[in-house]
Amino acid sequence: MAKNYLDSIVGVFGHPVAENPTVVMIEAGFKAAGLQNWRYLTLDVNADDLGRAMDAVRFLGFKGINLTIPHKVAVLKYLDEMSEAAEKIGAVNTVVNRDGRLFGENTDGKGFLTGIKEDAGIDPADKKVVVIGAGGAARAICVELGLAGASHITIVNRTLQKAEDLAERVSSKTKADAAAAELVSGFTIPDETDILVQATSVGLYPDIEGKADINYNSLSDTMTVCDVIPNPPNTPFLREAEGRGAKVLDGLSMLVYQGAIGFKLWTGIDAPKGAMKKSLKDEFGI
Repeated sequence: MAKNYLDSIVGVFGHPVAENPTVVMIEAGFKAAGLQNWRYLTLDVNADDLGRAMDAVRFLGFKGINLTIPHKVAVLKYLDEMSEAAEKIGAVNTVVNRDGRLFGENTDGKGFLTGIKEDAGIDPADKKVVVIGAGGAARAICVELGLAGASHITIVNRTLQKAEDLAERVSSKTKADAAAAELVSGFTIPDETDILVQATSVGLYPDIEGKADINYNSLSDTMTVCDVIPNPPNTPFLREAEGRGAKVLDGLSMLVYQGAIGFKLWTGIDAPKGAMKKSLKDEFGI
């Protein structure tokens, strides 16, 4: 193995990845924490090149790496070990290089849980949840909600098979009861829903006017409504929910808290979350 000239380097592998805002947040964290030698790199890696890129993390001595689309599942075969939660989710978004051994974690769902508990003041235990989407973010969120004690999770997706596959994973890996539903135009959110999560890319820049095709009149002031979209955080989806009296939680919360978990895994110190969140607000002009 090469000498660790780059043992204070982390970053993200993805394709496309140019618009990923994580570099702004993590670099602000390094500065606030006084970690002057640490750097975060945004690296465009094609799917066919992931194996060589992961070899580079190990050989060059990078401290770790984030994974985003399309690498969160494909990376599993290049790891030496992973957390129990990551195994249950079946995807990894954060890797730590431990003396040449690559350890995988999934911070997406943990970041979401921290946000809903600390920022929204909601304990998901015994709650009935509806999650829109069945992709990488939804996968992590659903499993972590199940592990946190949610009583029932309904996964709603345009491709029903993907929703059924995720529901089966949640039911088999956690104690939560899970079911699938097809996302048809004007889908009605059940009255008994406690937490509604929009976990797709709808509404992400540049499609800032996009919103999930549901019946917004089925939302109520008894629900906590969350969106994973961080840019812009005040999405049309959340505005519709807020207008009907629901408590809302935007995507900045999940982005900051999942980043803070990775920050500590890499550096060994607590992340300066306030500075990280401020950097994102400044970047997004809010």
